[in-house]
Amino acid sequence: MKIGLGPALVLTLLSAAACGPATVRPTSYPDPEVPCPGGRNAWSLQIVDRRAELTASDRMVKDVRDAIEKSFPGCKWTSAEGGDTITIEIHRLASRFSEGGWDAAAEWSVTVRSAQGGTLTEFEANEEASSPNYSGRDNEKETLSEAFRKAVERTAKGLRGVSAAENFRPRQETPDGAPLAAAAAAPHDNSRASNDLAPACAARANRDAWNGSRTRATAEVL
Repeated sequence: MKIGLGPALVLTLLSAAACGPATVRPTSYPDPEVPCPGGRNAWSLQIVDRRAELTASDRMVKDVRDAIEKSFPGCKWTSAEGGDTITIEIHRLASRFSEGGWDAAAEWSVTVRSAQGGTLTEFEANEEASSPNYSGRDNEKETLSEAFRKAVERTAKGLRGVSAAENFRPRQETPDGAPLAAAAAAPHDNSRASNDLAPACAARANRDAWNGSRTRATAEVL
């Protein structure tokens, strides 16, 4: 016996699928003058997920890896440990619905070490984005993609700052033994207007819910 699905049920199922965890748009920032950081031709790229909850971790790690590798197409990239290494520790990549719009954040730390163990540079890439809940578009995805794009751009610029002369530079430390940091935090350009608002997707409208299964107890506050 065949059981048909009514139009209302089909619409409900499609809406539920559309309200799954948001993805980000692919992005990269190649520069023909710097095909690979530090004048090298090969790097080990380590992506570590340090979020409180590892929702869709494999997909997120892949998105970050693809963005960095495509920003430096002149490099031979490997995920094997050892050698010259770029480590990216992701602390947050999430969006939430709040007060009629979407807020998103992409936060990770970057450490660049030589094969000899010296720290060449380290910095933070902490970016945010906000958007009204416009009708006719995936506001969660677009807002998260904008925060992700800005974090990738900041990371690419920071890695281009690793000069070839640093290949042989010993690790520098402050008098108390802490590694020097080359972190720069630019002002965030967040703009959310109150016009053209639309109802949020029911599965995402919970203000205490982050992408995946975040709760009030584990969600970071933007």
